[in-house]
Amino acid sequence: MSKFQDLSFSFEDFSGTVRLLPLPNLVLFPYVMQPLHIFEGRYRHLLEDALDGDRLIALATLAPGWEDDYEGRPPVYPVACLGRITTHCRLEDGTYNVLLLGLRRVRLVRELAPSGGFRRAEVEVCADYNAPHQAAAEDTLRSKLREAFMRVLPMVLESHEQLESLFDSDVPLGVLTDVISFAIDLPVEYKETLLSQTDVHRRAGMLLRHLSAASAQFESACCGPTVFPPQFSPN
Repeated sequence: MSKFQDLSFSFEDFSGTVRLLPLPNLVLFPYVMQPLHIFEGRYRHLLEDALDGDRLIALATLAPGWEDDYEGRPPVYPVACLGRITTHCRLEDGTYNVLLLGLRRVRLVRELAPSGGFRRAEVEVCADYNAPHQAAAEDTLRSKLREAFMRVLPMVLESHEQLESLFDSDVPLGVLTDVISFAIDLPVEYKETLLSQTDVHRRAGMLLRHLSAASAQFESACCGPTVFPPQFSPN
């Protein structure tokens, strides 16, 4: 098993119950690092509980209509990303800066009663699927993804260096699609569709179609964040 497939995640040790961190307009993907600023009381409790335990948090994206019940249990999309707290810093005002590493896609099976003021859910881990008959097309897909992605990538030297090295590595196609999906500016609904798709080649095809359309329309424009990795996202 490669380092990209592992990420120190053990299915045997995973209980299937997660702390649920629902945020608006943010979709986390496996294999990427998301900075978070945790300031709400209930999510500080969630973070502290995670730090005292397995350090795992499922970042779920709030679905349309969440504004009507934000303080309660607003709806979330059915597929989330399980992440692990890699580093954290408690600030003087009691808030936290956190780096959360995406590990695996998870599908919400059912939400449990809140505990400690924060939401919890039972989930099932969704593994990537690589169809054997599509293996021959992988090199072509990677090449097309690289060409289209470099056209829409912000013209920031550091970003190009980091992401070009990713294309030059032996990173699996599934990992590559997740990193690109996270890095570029896409509608939340489309990112959720990509997160929900476990067939790697279908996911790569969906992403390629978007990148090709974006590069055709905005060949000289910036289609993603000007800094990679992204800045801290507040809870």
